[in-house]
Amino acid sequence: MFVQRRGRAHLSELAWNTDVQLACAGDRDAFGRLIRGIQHEMYGMAKSLLNQDEDCADAIQEAILNAYRSLPKLREPAYFRTWIFRILIRECQQIYRRRKRTVVSDRLPESGVSAAEPDFDLRDAVDRLSEPARTIVKLHYYADRSLAEIAQVLGVSEGTLKSRLHRARAQLAKSLKVPTEGEIGYELR
Repeated sequence: MFVQRRGRAHLSELAWNTDVQLACAGDRDAFGRLIRGIQHEMYGMAKSLLNQDEDCADAIQEAILNAYRSLPKLREPAYFRTWIFRILIRECQQIYRRRKRTVVSDRLPESGVSAAEPDFDLRDAVDRLSEPARTIVKLHYYADRSLAEIAQVLGVSEGTLKSRLHRARAQLAKSLKVPTEGEIGYELR
């Protein structure tokens, strides 16, 4: 029972709900069908949060394993999709933090170049944002997720998410030294 949506085959809603119930009851095959139904979305989300395919694969694998182990603890089976994406986001954040602590010798500054010199690359500026601003920006702009979907996955209201996104944009503008209206010599009327 597959339904064609956005060029990809998805389980119908009835089949999805049945598989969620079966998976929660311990059916490994049903869990596998659920994962296969969202594997492309999981990769897309992981890729938007992590740049390297190896890191994406690690995050997805750990998220699936943790979800399978924690499946009996899932309180509301109707929110399976949101629940597993929260697990995936947490795994991506952990991998990101571990990777940031690791210094790669190829990326060390050359002598004569100041390590404190700002890098004006947008992706680097986004990577310098603190959590959860970095995740929100990446999910909204890189993964093209709606504000409503991100709010649901992160477990916050849409208004809270909008204010966090606004602050993140302000931080990005400041770190990239983007002039504001008053700084460019004229006012908008």
